[in-house]
Amino acid sequence: MWNQRYSSDEFVYGTEPNSFLAQHAELLTGPVLSLAEGEGRNAVCLASLGLDVLGVDGSAVGLAKAQQLAASRNLTIRTEVVDLATYIPPEDTFGSVVSIWAHLPSMVRQRLHGLVERSLKPGGMILLEAYSKAQLTRNTGGPKDVDMLVSAIEIEQAFPNYDIILSQEIERDVSEGKFHTGLASVVQFIARKPA
Repeated sequence: MWNQRYSSDEFVYGTEPNSFLAQHAELLTGPVLSLAEGEGRNAVCLASLGLDVLGVDGSAVGLAKAQQLAASRNLTIRTEVVDLATYIPPEDTFGSVVSIWAHLPSMVRQRLHGLVERSLKPGGMILLEAYSKAQLTRNTGGPKDVDMLVSAIEIEQAFPNYDIILSQEIERDVSEGKFHTGLASVVQFIARKPA
């Protein structure tokens, strides 16, 4: 599905970063692991701030466009094609992990979040934005499977020992290409791993 979605010449979610990520990027330290990176807009934004970024995604087509976007801006990002259902990030490696619209079945998500916790260095940051369960009734983006949508409580429970900086469910306008446009119900979460 994702290789097909990314196969057009256009960047289907645009080339500008997710606005929640851009607003809080100064909190992040490298190296950064960006989950479900897609066509590279978020990784390229972080690289423009001088951060070392590894973008992982299941779509080789998307990540090829990510490298193209980085090159067009004279930036360097690292990319790796992975299946997030089986991906094991290296332990104690990342200063930050970014998860923007990384919608996965709940069993896969729970497994991955446990591995993300191990992959972060002490003091490392997790920054996440995802569609909430209330998004199911909207046609402005996100999966149409409630199991792939999240609540703030679920995300907080995934990182129980973290110092929470922000955890909220809100409605906001999203304008990210043709598939994420309009009023949306989202979860926003930022937390720090204890040092």
